[in-house]
Amino acid sequence: MNNPLHVIILAAGQGSRMKSRQPKVMHAVAGRPMLHHVMATARSLGATALHTVIGHGAEQVRAGTAADDVQWALQAEQLGTGHAVAQALPAVSDDAVVLILYGDVPLTQAATLQALVNQVTADQLALLTVTLDNPQGYGRILRDEKGAVQAIVEQKDATPAQLAIQEVNTGILAVQASHLKSWLPQLSNSNAQGEYYLTDIIAMAVKQGMTIAVSQPANAFEVQGVNNRSQLAELERWYQRQQAETLMAAGVTLADPARLDVRGDVSVGQDVFIDVNVVLEGRVQIADDVSIGAGCVIRDATLGAGTRVEPYSVIDGAVIAEAAQIGPFARLRPGTQLAARTKVGNFVETKKAVVGEGSKINHLSYVGDATLGRDVNVGAGTITCNYDGVNKYQTVLGDRVFVGSNSALVAPVTVAADATIGAGSTITREVAAGELAVARGRQRNIANWPKPEKK
Repeated sequence: MNNPLHVIILAAGQGSRMKSRQPKVMHAVAGRPMLHHVMATARSLGATALHTVIGHGAEQVRAGTAADDVQWALQAEQLGTGHAVAQALPAVSDDAVVLILYGDVPLTQAATLQALVNQVTADQLALLTVTLDNPQGYGRILRDEKGAVQAIVEQKDATPAQLAIQEVNTGILAVQASHLKSWLPQLSNSNAQGEYYLTDIIAMAVKQGMTIAVSQPANAFEVQGVNNRSQLAELERWYQRQQAETLMAAGVTLADPARLDVRGDVSVGQDVFIDVNVVLEGRVQIADDVSIGAGCVIRDATLGAGTRVEPYSVIDGAVIAEAAQIGPFARLRPGTQLAARTKVGNFVETKKAVVGEGSKINHLSYVGDATLGRDVNVGAGTITCNYDGVNKYQTVLGDRVFVGSNSALVAPVTVAADATIGAGSTITREVAAGELAVARGRQRNIANWPKPEKK
């Protein structure tokens, strides 16, 4: 069908079992609110319009969702799924195919939904079902003797025989908008819940002579909803296992696939090694032969081929060339650029630092708003004093500069190529090429100094 696709996402529920002041759909899987996962999947289907029905915590949901392509519909009273869909329907064009999704069912695959949408015709409604060993809590799919779907009965309205049915309703369906607009006003709340069930339209469609086409997801986790934090954790682990499998298939060795968290988009080369408890966030690019130690957090960063990241390092918004060495316990903040064969060692912090090829900042230093040339050596305890309380200033170190330990470089300052800074110096003005700069008080040794005694 060439009809426009309108997606309606139901996200109005309170989620009382989450025991949270935050709306349920804003709880995160893989670092992103569940609702945002659903929206991203809807966009990947090429939806013409995206309608989201909100109710409980509506303002929090809107404030936490930066999206210009969403049309919001308010369900002031939660009177059931049929009532929720009806709130969005006035903004849906009559010729559209409507796909119904749920803000607390975040991991349905786009391919599963596309296959569902492809089944919709003028006389056919498409329903996503799943077969469960334990169908407790779900609406059951009722079929006739020929196997054709006739209706859906909710758990609280089902007979003992119907409760034994293992094929259940996921709530996800696709149908032409014109049919929805005809059926929804006919819904009744004469049921155990006193709600207007969207599922009742299945029987209406059958009565009208329509076929109910059924498909199922590849894995039941695709359609698992979240009602409590335990279920949220189950989905998180399933999602992370899928990410681990994808990385391993691409050439990554994971020390333990169960102890990796991917919270963004990761691209990898071959022969990458990732140790336990590593977190990858945002957009991360990892080239061939990179090794990442235990407990590292890498966010929106690029790691060049052969780079080694030692344990418990944090890399955020940095671009790192090949064969660099980082950590352990290093922190690279946004704007850091490391050239090839650089080294940033233990307890070193960088920020907006451009570090030239072969340069080293080995330990216990802060280098911010700085440009370092090639083969620079920054000694332990060195600080670039880049902030005067109002403005930031630049430090420039030329090629082959040697900075002695425990030095303070007060920006703005330039140290030209081949210069040396004596240990313990506070440098406040330019150092010319090849010069030795020593800026510290003269040492005095006082003989027979009486040590203080405890009183």
